[in-house]
Amino acid sequence: MTESYAGLSQLGQPTAIPASPEAAVLERVPNPRDGTNYVVRFTCPEFTSLCPMTGQPDFGHLVIDYIPDAWLVESKSLKLFLTSFRNVGSFHEACTMKVAGRLVELLAPHWLRIGAYWYPRGGIPIDVFWQTGAPPGGAWIPDQGVPPYRGRG
Repeated sequence: MTESYAGLSQLGQPTAIPASPEAAVLERVPNPRDGTNYVVRFTCPEFTSLCPMTGQPDFGHLVIDYIPDAWLVESKSLKLFLTSFRNVGSFHEACTMKVAGRLVELLAPHWLRIGAYWYPRGGIPIDVFWQTGAPPGGAWIPDQGVPPYRGRG
């Protein structure tokens, strides 16, 4: 393993799913192209959490775009962090903003946006969008590619 990855605690070994997002360890690695504005996209089409009122499962399609500064999120730790929501009761807005907040805190990116496209609860889909501000000039920011709800699936 290269020196850039020496401090990682989860990559390359069996790792249990964290009991909660707070218990999840998000890890980062150095950006090999620091100084270049490029977009990193993570798509999680099977995000799950629980309704805090009924305990029933909620399903969402998350798209996270960011322009890194000095750091990249290590993808296994991100996967475990996102998976940790599956047994936690939380409203859609709270889940979405917790994901965004943890990533901004960890990475201090030039720019980050999250689109959380939630499947209907009570017959109404709830989509949550947030970004840190305007993206840097000259960066190519593709559309997130998730259409408005029409029986998504």
